[in-house]
Amino acid sequence: MLRQSAFPLPPVAAPKAFTHADGRADAWAWLRDPGYPDVTDPEILGYLAAENAYVETVLGGARDLRPALLAELKSRIIEDERTPPEWDHGVWLWGRYQPGQQYVQTCLAASLEDAKANRGTVIFDQNARAAGKAYYALRGLELSPDRTALAVLEDTDGSERLVLRVKDLASGDFLPLEIEDCTYGLEWSADSRRIFYVKQDAQQRPRWVYAHTLGSDPATDVLIYHEADPSFYLSIGRGASGRYLMIDAAQKTCSEQWILPLEGAGVQPRCLNPRRANHEYSAFDRNGEWLILTNDTHPNFRVVRAPLDRSGEADWQEVIPPSETVCIEGVSGAAHFWCVTERTDEARKRVRIITAGQESDAGAQDVTFPDAAYALWVLPGYDWQRRTLRLQYETLARPKTYFDYHVGSKRLEVVQQTEIPGGHDPDAYRVERLWTTAPDGVRVPLSVVRRKDVPLDGTAPALLYGYGSYGASMDAAFSPNRLSLLNRGFVYAIAHIRGGEERGRRWYEDGKFLKKKNSFTDFIAVAEHLSAEGYAQKGRIACMGGSAGGLLMGAVLNLRPDLWGASVAQVPFVDLLSTMLDDSLPLTAFEYEEWGNPADPAYYAYMQSYSPYDQVSAQPYPPLLITAGLSDPRVTYWEPAKWAAKLRATKTGDAVLLLRTEMTAGHGGASGRYKALDEIAETYAFLVAALAVAD
Repeated sequence: MLRQSAFPLPPVAAPKAFTHADGRADAWAWLRDPGYPDVTDPEILGYLAAENAYVETVLGGARDLRPALLAELKSRIIEDERTPPEWDHGVWLWGRYQPGQQYVQTCLAASLEDAKANRGTVIFDQNARAAGKAYYALRGLELSPDRTALAVLEDTDGSERLVLRVKDLASGDFLPLEIEDCTYGLEWSADSRRIFYVKQDAQQRPRWVYAHTLGSDPATDVLIYHEADPSFYLSIGRGASGRYLMIDAAQKTCSEQWILPLEGAGVQPRCLNPRRANHEYSAFDRNGEWLILTNDTHPNFRVVRAPLDRSGEADWQEVIPPSETVCIEGVSGAAHFWCVTERTDEARKRVRIITAGQESDAGAQDVTFPDAAYALWVLPGYDWQRRTLRLQYETLARPKTYFDYHVGSKRLEVVQQTEIPGGHDPDAYRVERLWTTAPDGVRVPLSVVRRKDVPLDGTAPALLYGYGSYGASMDAAFSPNRLSLLNRGFVYAIAHIRGGEERGRRWYEDGKFLKKKNSFTDFIAVAEHLSAEGYAQKGRIACMGGSAGGLLMGAVLNLRPDLWGASVAQVPFVDLLSTMLDDSLPLTAFEYEEWGNPADPAYYAYMQSYSPYDQVSAQPYPPLLITAGLSDPRVTYWEPAKWAAKLRATKTGDAVLLLRTEMTAGHGGASGRYKALDEIAETYAFLVAALAVAD
């Protein structure tokens, strides 16, 4: 174990008297800079810098594992990696890296043959845009239909306050246009004269959709849609057929869609179906009708159809009925077919394809894969007349493969298969889907991978990952970086706990609001199962999660610190109660539909009973690595900073506690494919040292 007594004393954030409006004392509330998002307080910056220096004290020196791990991680990078070409507006686009470069180049070719041969024109080079910047992220890129211009959304500090810019592809120059305070979402009108984008308010909540006409003053941009309710998240995208701009306003329990034809100026958006409480739906137009995914009669959703001009509920006709054991996750398609993605009660994802002329899913083509645990995605495509469906598939041991499923001949074609530099044999690893039982009797799935020569005698170290919020399913995807742990004898497991949607919508609903603690007890049950079955004994299991998964880490550390040999909490959402009581923060209003509103005494009491920061107690915690991003708008830097300070002052025992703050990054950490590896190398070095794994 990494022992605190083996190193000089860590930095101390002195407690200062402060009382919240609800009466809670908070001795480390001063770590929130009142000028945020500008953090300038020298005492705060000094404390964060001292914590970063302490990380170097503990992990650096003669036993520093990070350089060797970083070299391993870099050795597996595909230096000239590229994505398969995709058709868009009559040309082929793909992304590629050049050896040694941090960022992607976007390329264009007129023919598929040239695109496959990597012959084309570079129309956007993120490396050039990132030059001289400590942080750079491209958050959106759209080619105009006439292929003369490129609209992009750029983030240069990790704050997700995006700037819209337009590049003239003929000259290669950017237009004298910069529209600030944008958020995600970007689309062109059919005549390539207007750009649709979303603006955010002072709290970084997306509220307005605008149309900008090229060559005009942005001050004259036309307001297309305004979302008056700050608890609704606003987004835009191109409809599947390419005919409509889809405007989505949604909470976690309610949604509403508006459509705007991409042809013709001056047309106003039209609501497909008015919002009502506890109703979610999404639609796409196909061959003269709407196909609509809705949970109006069942939490696992059904599919209905409606005429293009009569899309309200009164005109809905059922196409696929709801099921108790299968949750319909998405609907997509093209002119000659459409498909649904589904989650079964056995925590397996599948794709079903319905061809033109079929009136229901009877006789649908099922695309299946044999592996015990895997990740599968249906990728979007803009070619409305295509007769193939692009899929991405991978497992915990098998790198990603891109497939085209040919609907007519019912066959899978390998489009591109990832080869790991230096060699990787998927058959040297064992991937399993296991099940355990939670305290309330519910079966909980987990996915596990290990080298086949790792014995099940409890001697192996293990890393258990979890998230369990927002209905996000943590699929069993491949990571070349993870090989550095697996090849050191680690067992790696993903806990598919309630709060995700791996077993359907009720799996999500049973892990939110006043049932949130199910996520924590599920995760603990998975760890106990790994120990009971010989995968790793108690005290040799590290746990890891980020953001809302960081809240999970804080909760399970408070509940069962004895289980864990180490923990990594990445940008952890741990000061739940304080954040949910502060509706000036960007995400608070959206989050009421996930955690509840603490203005309600029942929710207040429940949140306080598990909020990790509020429940820190005088007990021995395992070695802990906490990360933060200074410009993070999703989990503000002071949450992990306050938690680390309170843990230092309260915990017993001799385990090391580390706080690493990225001073020039946000929620996703450092930008650039090589710079991001520095963070992974540090995480792995911490785990290897904390679990005393021989290296």
